[in-house]
Amino acid sequence: MNPIFQLHLFSTLFMTGVIWFAQAVHYPLLGRVGKESFVAYERENTRRTGWIVIPVMMVELATGLLLWRPPQGFSSGCAWLNAGILAGIWVSTLTLQGPRHNVLTRKFDPQAWRSLVRTNWIRTAAWTFRGILLLTC
Repeated sequence: MNPIFQLHLFSTLFMTGVIWFAQAVHYPLLGRVGKESFVAYERENTRRTGWIVIPVMMVELATGLLLWRPPQGFSSGCAWLNAGILAGIWVSTLTLQGPRHNVLTRKFDPQAWRSLVRTNWIRTAAWTFRGILLLTC
């Protein structure tokens, strides 16, 4: 198996696990932190989470770009579908979840929190689909 593909597959499956944890456990529990300590919690949460997800997302993006010229055994159709969904994850992160986290680092806003949980299903579905795609293409 091509090492770039292996690294891409690993980073995608890693992020699939992270996003399911965030969606099923982490994001829903943000509403129970309490208003008094929420801002400090959310700032530390985003800082620590960034240490984990930013490097892996960057590896996933870089290897995804390199797969535009697919290795043997990985069809160009799968490569393009993978790239399109990966782009969608980044657009969702930058335009939906990121701005909600920015609001939450200033104050607990129930609407921003509910929107974060709701819109994060986009990334959860996208990473899940990409994981399956990469395992089956």
